[in-house]
Amino acid sequence: MSEIEHMPEADKTGEKVAVAIAILHQDGKFLMQLRDNIPGIWYPGFWGFFGGHVEAGETPEVAVVREVMEEIQYAMPSPTFFMISENEQVIRHVFHAPLTVPLSELVLSEGWDFDLVTVEELRQGDRFSVRANQVRPIGPPHAEILLKFAAEYF
Repeated sequence: MSEIEHMPEADKTGEKVAVAIAILHQDGKFLMQLRDNIPGIWYPGFWGFFGGHVEAGETPEVAVVREVMEEIQYAMPSPTFFMISENEQVIRHVFHAPLTVPLSELVLSEGWDFDLVTVEELRQGDRFSVRANQVRPIGPPHAEILLKFAAEYF
């Protein structure tokens, strides 16, 4: 399945979209968001990263800190640049940082669910969501990025 199949209609203009995303890790697991299952967003109903669009005049590092705060009320400590993942539709600026609080302290403001995901679940390609009460797929580019990160750092 191509990335364009999981893209909102408004983003099919041919211009690349710049996003900043966060790999938040704790005890060898990675925090992922189950995206809302609604049309008009990237990867609806898939597990993915917290983060979002880089706004005009904003650096990717500032964007990732802002997005993580908006989405889960977490003050991301000193994000470290990991990589850029780019294709014909999107430029993903990927940062990482430890998740230093228990999940119970996070407030989900955007998305359907969130949880810590293992490397085994990433390789499997899907994960059960308690809130959705179903197994949902992990976004392929998100799994690919996270597996690269895990191979390098864990």
